Amino acid sequence: MNLQVVFLGTAGSIPTPKRSLPAILIKRKGEQLLFDCGEGVQRQIVIAGASFNRKMKVFITHMHGDHVLGLPGLIQTMALLDRDKKLEIYGPPGIRRFMEGIRETVQFSLTFPIEIHEIYDAGKVCEEEEYTVEAVWANHVIPSLAYALMEKPRPGKFYPEKARALGVPEGPLWSKLQHGNEVKLPNGKVVKPEDVTGPPRPGRKIVYTGDTRPFEGLADFAADADLLIHDSTLDDELAERAYEDGHSTPSQAAENAKNSRAKLLILTHISARYENPKMLLRQAKRIFKRTQVAEDFMTLEILLPKG
Repeated sequence: MNLQVVFLGTAGSIPTPKRSLPAILIKRKGEQLLFDCGEGVQRQIVIAGASFNRKMKVFITHMHGDHVLGLPGLIQTMALLDRDKKLEIYGPPGIRRFMEGIRETVQFSLTFPIEIHEIYDAGKVCEEEEYTVEAVWANHVIPSLAYALMEKPRPGKFYPEKARALGVPEGPLWSKLQHGNEVKLPNGKVVKPEDVTGPPRPGRKIVYTGDTRPFEGLADFAADADLLIHDSTLDDELAERAYEDGHSTPSQAAENAKNSRAKLLILTHISARYENPKMLLRQAKRIFKRTQVAEDFMTLEILLPKG
């Protein structure tokens, strides 16, 4: 099952010739989850070859313009393309009033329903059959959320020989057991999935910090993440400035990746002062080797754990 991460925008605060404003698109089984929505995001979606008409959820970390001002253009583009599927938007307090203001002041016809979820408390904010999205409060200069996309455990490996030994005929009943459902045989015997499968297999986990200083609890929130996408706005020499502005440095991001046992760290929200981000990468790699710096349109495939 594909889980693809596309970095649509990787700049911090202002765009540059090479970097658009923050937006991270996750594609999963025909659904798209967009984390933050910087200005011009619809152009980035076009270039990336993504879709305006698929099932989509948008998760906003905070109400700074570089993370939210892409929403009006995205919604109008969707309407011009006659989208009819519901769009769900999640974000901190203020996101509903922002969207209502857009509807009241910008004149365009909406062709699809919008469902807004304002987040007031940390915890599970979205639950689907195969995954959840959780949020915690980060440590920025205004209320800001960090998000974790977590797939639910998959059924364990199926053992045909065990099924045969228990008298389960090959066919639909095998499929039911493989998908975690118990079955009843013609003789009345009930066979449970755990009778013919191994232990449940973990899903994948992607964590996005949004804009933040280091904060207590982040390592636990990101524990064992397959991918940690972390604010790295300013280099280590500007740590004091980063703190004042509510951001992190490469070394701070790397410490969080190390403490959380993340498999891969991606640095993003790169200040316009860094035309070449090699310094940021070098500082992070001193602490956490499995680090990359995000670039616009960089795409990652997050593989299922083996087993």
